[in-house]
Amino acid sequence: MEELKNCRLCKRNCSINRINGEIGYCRSGLDVKIARASLHLWEEPPLSKGKGSGTVFFTNCNFSCVFCQNYKISQEGFGKDISKDKLSDVFLNLQDKGANNINLVTPTSYVPQIIEALKISKIQGLKIPIVYNTNSYENIETIKSLDGYIDIYLPDIKYYSDKYAVKYSNAPNYFETAKNSVIEMFNQVGDIELSSDGIMKKGVIVRHLMLPGLLFDSKKILDFVYNTFNNRAYLSLMNQYTPFYKSCDYKEIDRKISRKSYDALINYALSIGIEKGFIQEDETQSESFIPDFDLRGI
Repeated sequence: MEELKNCRLCKRNCSINRINGEIGYCRSGLDVKIARASLHLWEEPPLSKGKGSGTVFFTNCNFSCVFCQNYKISQEGFGKDISKDKLSDVFLNLQDKGANNINLVTPTSYVPQIIEALKISKIQGLKIPIVYNTNSYENIETIKSLDGYIDIYLPDIKYYSDKYAVKYSNAPNYFETAKNSVIEMFNQVGDIELSSDGIMKKGVIVRHLMLPGLLFDSKKILDFVYNTFNNRAYLSLMNQYTPFYKSCDYKEIDRKISRKSYDALINYALSIGIEKGFIQEDETQSESFIPDFDLRGI
């Protein structure tokens, strides 16, 4: 895990020595820290149909989203430190429970440790697909290091304009970074592959969470996805934005998105030729879809 001696896993490029206890932007150390590991039924259908996706929620984040619904773990640091051997056990336990996949949620800060844990667990019988669920603010070298370990990439593309990326997530040069990361992800895993019962085995699902008032920004992201992948990757349009954390300090996003705006985005996706994707119903805009971070499964 030489990368942790000069940590540049993400675009923050902190260059700190985590092995010696130095702490950078994401506040992550040498040990892996997770807040929950459980079967999850509310991911996109090819990931979670049946018994569910085996989600592992990692603590800490290299983003600072003012609206983060998982702020308890992303910003406040709730979780438990575990070894790479224990993380391997977590993966295997989820497989034993019938998980369709191992879904690594916000894993960027722990990529070297995750790779080591995957090596151990695969020797011990881990066979289900591995999902890398990320905000896409990684350096491309980090994504390249995952080649051969990840079967399904589940990247967010949150913003097109740097104005919004900086204002709401303190993430300068976000779109350019995310664009390059997602292209590398697709180059690794290629076209979508499903099992006979519709469970995803390989491919990319690009997620976009629509924010209030940012319809034009969202359309530019859809343009990129279609022009780059031409329906060889799924697009997941999410309407579940709910004001959390510090959203109240930003009047323009201190509300849920309107059905009219979301329908306009869906119609735009169809108009430019997007055919492979997922949309959400109104009821997904609910606090009930936020996991209870209770150290379950650790």
